[in-house]
Amino acid sequence: MDPRIREHAEIIANHSVDLQEGDTVIIDAHPVAEDLVVALHEVIGEIGANPLTTNQRTGARQRRAYLRAGDDEYETPAHELALIEETDVYIAIRAGDNVTQTSDVDPETSAAYQQARQPILEERLSTRWCLTQFPAPANAQLAEMSTAGYEEFVWDAVNKDWDDQRAHQANMVELMDPASEIRIKSGETTDVTMSIDGNPTRNDYGEHNLPGGEVFTAPVPDSVEGEVLFDMPLYHQGREITDVYLEFEGGEVVSHSAAKNEETLTEVLNTDDGARRLGELGIGMNRDIDQFTYNMLFDEKMGDTVHMAVGRAYDDTVGEGNEANASAVHVDMIVDMSEDSLIEIDGEVVQRDGTFVFEDGFEQ
Repeated sequence: MDPRIREHAEIIANHSVDLQEGDTVIIDAHPVAEDLVVALHEVIGEIGANPLTTNQRTGARQRRAYLRAGDDEYETPAHELALIEETDVYIAIRAGDNVTQTSDVDPETSAAYQQARQPILEERLSTRWCLTQFPAPANAQLAEMSTAGYEEFVWDAVNKDWDDQRAHQANMVELMDPASEIRIKSGETTDVTMSIDGNPTRNDYGEHNLPGGEVFTAPVPDSVEGEVLFDMPLYHQGREITDVYLEFEGGEVVSHSAAKNEETLTEVLNTDDGARRLGELGIGMNRDIDQFTYNMLFDEKMGDTVHMAVGRAYDDTVGEGNEANASAVHVDMIVDMSEDSLIEIDGEVVQRDGTFVFEDGFEQ
């Protein structure tokens, strides 16, 4: 087995989820990620925990068949919820043999399915959980890379010194944590402000998301004002959505458009009331992720980017007494901040054209 796979498994177990003897573990993975699943079983066996492998989350072919045969009315599957309730650790491995497998499922059907599964998602988030990526050929193809090149890209981003990354990102946490207002400006198409007053900023250094490489918080839901053009594309429900434009007033999306698959974006925003508000603001800081790959797990961590998510806010980014935006969706979208851009915190520029105030080369 490639030694990088074993290293990946050890980082998941020892760094990301702090696996302990006796833990019950679900590994949710497509069969194409079998090598990483096997390596995890070796590590889990050495620690003395108890694994179970499923492919519910990443079994896109099965999910497509189920959703296309359904009637858009779904109930929360009690047996799956019970399984998660009895689980200490949940490890999800992204990989697949067709990244657009669910592209012919109606967006309304997907939205209804997600809403019914919301209690399962919330229960998973209460475990010690980790979402990571196995470098499958289909993901390499989407990234327009060779399989070998994509493997190198993934493991360079994953198998790294996370203590060093944590220390680098702590500089930005120190700036954001006491802040009241943040402004994101890029070119002539993005100028948005929001309050983050009282909401803690989290340092993602490879625990829940592997790779990590961002700092993030939750905007105060009704504070977002302005407009954003997300100039990097995203894949959602097996569809590519490009040039997403959102206009905010009083925290809500009042106007939206997309150059491609706008109907999918519309269905996301119509999922529930919270889907028209921002649940996350994140700053990408992992410079080992140096190219766009159509994979949000990596793309949102890129240096020189900012991402915002419509929908659910993570509980640990909402301060005591502040409102937490609730939704069945959480959809991240990215703004390129590499040129003609700035981030302001309480009126002070802290990043210009992708360079932070605490880095060499920053120009006020």
